[in-house]
Amino acid sequence: LMMTQRMMMMIALAEGVTDAFSPPGPCDIYMAGSTPCVAAHSLVRALYAGYSGPLYLVQRASDLASTAVATKSEGGYADSAAQDAFCAGTSCTVTRIFDQSPRGNHLERAPWGGASRHAEKGVNATKHKLTVGGHAVYGAYFEGGMGYRCDSTWGVATGNEPESMYMVTAGQHYNGGCCFDYGNAEIDALDHGKGTMEAIYWGNSHGWSKGAGAGPWVMADIENGLWAGHDPVEASNTPINATFVTAMLKGGTDGFALKGGDAQRGGSLKKLYEGVRPPQYQPMKKQGAIILGIGGDSSDWAIGTFYEGVMTTGYASDATDSAVHANIVAAGYGA
Repeated sequence: LMMTQRMMMMIALAEGVTDAFSPPGPCDIYMAGSTPCVAAHSLVRALYAGYSGPLYLVQRASDLASTAVATKSEGGYADSAAQDAFCAGTSCTVTRIFDQSPRGNHLERAPWGGASRHAEKGVNATKHKLTVGGHAVYGAYFEGGMGYRCDSTWGVATGNEPESMYMVTAGQHYNGGCCFDYGNAEIDALDHGKGTMEAIYWGNSHGWSKGAGAGPWVMADIENGLWAGHDPVEASNTPINATFVTAMLKGGTDGFALKGGDAQRGGSLKKLYEGVRPPQYQPMKKQGAIILGIGGDSSDWAIGTFYEGVMTTGYASDATDSAVHANIVAAGYGA
């Protein structure tokens, strides 16, 4: 098939027109768009149609035993019943979020960092239960002092290489603290200066840049600055008021883009900014670690909720972005 034909098929599948095909996951859509995933993390579901492995690892307090929570079926949702049975009568912590991509970039509880000066706690595995596609699942509910990272990665963009990423987050659980991030960061949890990280941020921080109104906004954490675009106030970056939010960041060789939308509503994905980076951020000096829930130097004062996210090589097309968002909507957050 020609690339345009392949993409049209993926968009149709993402929107639920399955016919004889199994619905693709977000990483299948990115692959069809020639921007393959190098990291795919979720507590909720498989992000490839063919994935049937573990999603995350929980440890219970009573005896410190651990078990992996896997999908219930190939390409399916998390087996939360297995977690409930394992954690019955005690508390459980998420200690690892598995990378579903072939790269093996698993997220572990973050160690000591330059800002936090202590190892990060894992999230309470049973704190936040919800339904997605009619299945009971759990999200990762960050309450401050919690974070994950992978400092030794394979395939993640470094230097000025292009990349794309998204996460699905809770639209009403945020603050202005630094930094509820998911994405590319320093490999040693220290601040190496402007341009040494590139991660999605969700919240209403306005210390460096902000969007229109009072937030919350999808912004880019590119180290020593959370940016809503090129300018201190980026009017095109409007707040997203939704229960579940799709947040996207794409980093090119000479600029970046931010998108956001209601993860329950098709056609809602909006381009919030696309253009050059702020002064002193070009070229980028990305180091290629992966963080979740914290800043690159392990700043851990933010709160937020993470459901799923991926990172890819290359600058994804608008058609790919739209197909991925359609897939997220079709997954059925809150339904």
